[in-house]
Amino acid sequence: MFRIDAEGQSGRYCDGLSRRSFVQVGMAGLASLSLPQLLRARNQSSAAGRKETSTILLWLDGGPSHIDTYDMKPEAPENCRGIWKPIKTNVPGIEITEMFPRQAGLADKFALIRSLHHGEGDHYTGTHLMLTGRTAGVSGQAIPGKFPSIGSVTTKVTGPRQAGMPPYISVPMAMTTGQRPGYFGGNFLGPQYDPFQPGGDPNQDDYSIKKFNLPAKMTIDQLEDRQHLLGTLDQFRRETESSVVDTMDQFQREAYDLVASGRAATAFQMGQENPKLRERYGRNGWGQSTLLARRLVEAGATFVTVQLGGWDNHYDLEAAYKRYLPQVDSAVASLLEDLEDRGLLDTTLVLVLGEFGRTPWMNNGNNGKAKPGRDHWGRAMTCLAAGGGVQGGRVIGATDARAERPTELPLTPADLHATIFHVLGVDPKLRYPDRNGRPVDAIHDGNPIGQLF
Repeated sequence: MFRIDAEGQSGRYCDGLSRRSFVQVGMAGLASLSLPQLLRARNQSSAAGRKETSTILLWLDGGPSHIDTYDMKPEAPENCRGIWKPIKTNVPGIEITEMFPRQAGLADKFALIRSLHHGEGDHYTGTHLMLTGRTAGVSGQAIPGKFPSIGSVTTKVTGPRQAGMPPYISVPMAMTTGQRPGYFGGNFLGPQYDPFQPGGDPNQDDYSIKKFNLPAKMTIDQLEDRQHLLGTLDQFRRETESSVVDTMDQFQREAYDLVASGRAATAFQMGQENPKLRERYGRNGWGQSTLLARRLVEAGATFVTVQLGGWDNHYDLEAAYKRYLPQVDSAVASLLEDLEDRGLLDTTLVLVLGEFGRTPWMNNGNNGKAKPGRDHWGRAMTCLAAGGGVQGGRVIGATDARAERPTELPLTPADLHATIFHVLGVDPKLRYPDRNGRPVDAIHDGNPIGQLF
């Protein structure tokens, strides 16, 4: 994403960066990473079959309980089973929690990956693993990410699916472990690969954003004037190698498209949606953020995350889930129905997951001071996957009788990332430079989950 300041304007965005400093950081980062390498990676990905596909990641921050949602064990001992009863879905043999009745009617449209695991029970490590593929020594520490997120890496290569849209967006914000953008960020790739965060409450009747309006005193004519634009960027031309300068027109076009097309601003205008559809998703922040994610991929974004926080329920889990699960059910079911109705499900990968699962057994509620909950459990978790070529009505892998660990087809975060690469058509052998300029494999020891397709 690219912003231009005109006539010395220095207004600030919500991230604290001025328009001028944002361009400086962005262009400096691109130069240090070698823009020709970026363009070469895009060409290689095209040669490998890059597709016009997108990803929506519904991120259940804090770690949802797999045994209370998608991997119930009704025959397990009483202290090691889900709180609610399982119900049959529209696919024989697949059962999920009774708290997900709408999803139960759509099981033919999604697959459940029940053997995902990484073995880490720390929020920071688990989140960093799930979003970047590396542990990177972040255990127990509220420190910035040490590797770029899967959204940053993929959109660095693909860009947006439609000109005039940011490629990577987090609705309404990007947050992990209390940090923004947390492990959703580009980290050492540079802030230009962080997700765009619109903020606000998408549940508002007239929700929209104005960040894509022209800076003060700049007109479309000025922006179209190539010489004016080159003058604005002249200081960066002097600082970059000639090969970067040769390709700068591409970024000028992206800047013009983003600011002048109006596509992005229109995509965020929730008031344009049918009120009945908004009700189907749920008139709450989670439901409306999920609907907004659909609007954004429809408009041309490549990777959209939706923040659904509050899943670290060590205490009083049952009461929390009575609030959360119906909202998730409405949001997920409506998203799958809506994408299919619009002909977008085949080209949009939908993922629902968090950083780990929860213990199959309930704890003692802080020695009886609170109602019981479940603790961190990285040895088993479930991910819902749909769209993007995923064949619905499938269960991938399995856990043991108490949902403690995988017994069939153990899968890792790297396998999930390789699957995202596969759906987006990104070269699985992609490498990018680390802070020291050394090449890093984007996918470390992972393969696409072929059973999904």
